[in-house]
Amino acid sequence: MSATTSATSRPKPAAPNSASTKASRRRRSPLAWIRGNILAATAIAVFVFLLAPNAVMLVMSFNSPVGKYNYIWNRFSANAWQHPCAVDDICTHMTLSLEIGVVVMIASTVLGTMAAFAMSRHRFRARPAVNVLLFLPMAAPEIIMGATLLTLFFSTIGSGSLGFWTITIGHVMFCLSYVVVTVKTRLAGMDPTLEKAAQDLYATPRQTFMKVTLPLVAPGIAAAALLSFALSIDDYIVTKYTAGTEVTFPVYVYGAVQRSVPVQIDVIGSMMMLVTMTGIALSLAVGRARTRKK
Repeated sequence: MSATTSATSRPKPAAPNSASTKASRRRRSPLAWIRGNILAATAIAVFVFLLAPNAVMLVMSFNSPVGKYNYIWNRFSANAWQHPCAVDDICTHMTLSLEIGVVVMIASTVLGTMAAFAMSRHRFRARPAVNVLLFLPMAAPEIIMGATLLTLFFSTIGSGSLGFWTITIGHVMFCLSYVVVTVKTRLAGMDPTLEKAAQDLYATPRQTFMKVTLPLVAPGIAAAALLSFALSIDDYIVTKYTAGTEVTFPVYVYGAVQRSVPVQIDVIGSMMMLVTMTGIALSLAVGRARTRKK
């Protein structure tokens, strides 16, 4: 009886206090949090590394520099945003880059999408060779590609014909590979039973493509189009070799840096970044709205 009483009279261990536990978690050092969340910390570091130049560009677009070089912060000014085209026909060069980018985006997206469908849906003997050829523009150094294109244009149409269309041809050549790879990846991840189900419901090949295949592949095609546009509008090396007397925005920026760095360069870059972010935000909002409706 005494043994039972002594066993039951022993004090029970106290439950951990939730408030003290939360306080101890709050007192954990940042280094301890990084050790416990290494993947999250790495992702944050990568995003900071990628976004820091864009943030600096946006901040420096509101700078009023001392001298010709917009490298050091002096004081706040919105004058460059009010007059973005005030320096050396900068908007003319930007317009040329936008025109080339739109043409390249349309041409490379159409041709690359058709090539991706042909590579994914059809079997032919030259398929491995075509795969290798499609990856060559991605693997070849741009300076070699530009010099080769210059030699091709010199030996066919002559040096006096270099300009808008030679730049466009050069950009389409290396953008095609990225479009094909992007669309092929989307096609490979698509469920083939959906197309078979449409055919079982007596849908014609055209109806199957327009109502099943194309809506499923559309995100990949849109991503490939945006990627080709970004690659085209940003290219300098191939453009320098194939431009002739034309001056695109990257060529202008490279030449301007040697003598001055106007604030308008950061302004136009910030405009492009804000437009891109707005487009991404709108697409995400539309996607979420469709998901909620469903």
